[in-house]
Amino acid sequence: MSTFPNVYTHRKVADTASKSCAICYKLSTSVLITEGKQDFFYVCPSHLKDKGFCTPIVDQAAIDAQKKKDLDDEIARVKKEYEEKQRKKKEKEEGDKSNEKADDKKEASTTDKKDQAKKPDSTSATKEGESTKAEEEPRIFQLHRTFYQNRVTMKRQAEADKRNRERFSNPAFFPSVPKGLP
Repeated sequence: MSTFPNVYTHRKVADTASKSCAICYKLSTSVLITEGKQDFFYVCPSHLKDKGFCTPIVDQAAIDAQKKKDLDDEIARVKKEYEEKQRKKKEKEEGDKSNEKADDKKEASTTDKKDQAKKPDSTSATKEGESTKAEEEPRIFQLHRTFYQNRVTMKRQAEADKRNRERFSNPAFFPSVPKGLP
């Protein structure tokens, strides 16, 4: 019998498959499971945030890659906006100098309307970015020593009980009645 590693992955199950939390016995759809599926238990999401229960294992390389990707996207967006503004400014300068002020006002109002139309799009994009960041919670956890030792002890006890049940169901396990004279 080998013990399992103290690395648990957080998974969600359907509402119909929810079971009681191993800590507080409330119904939960969150499951912590080891890599080889040797051990699993249901736990409330609030317990995962508890520093006394487990600590998240953070993949720093993945976080750095995500930050770099977000920064590159932001740079590309800003460059695009700057080029657009420069293009509009150039078009405005190239326009006839003899245009009336009314035409200028019309252009200014249409540009303002376009800018106002663009603003809700940019705010919705930031809201979507915030929601994805909120959904990205740590998925890999390490239990604290006492909780992990409790899981290992429970697993060993379950295996010992299983072995005993198998032995007791075998009739050869018990001694036979003596047949000779004493």
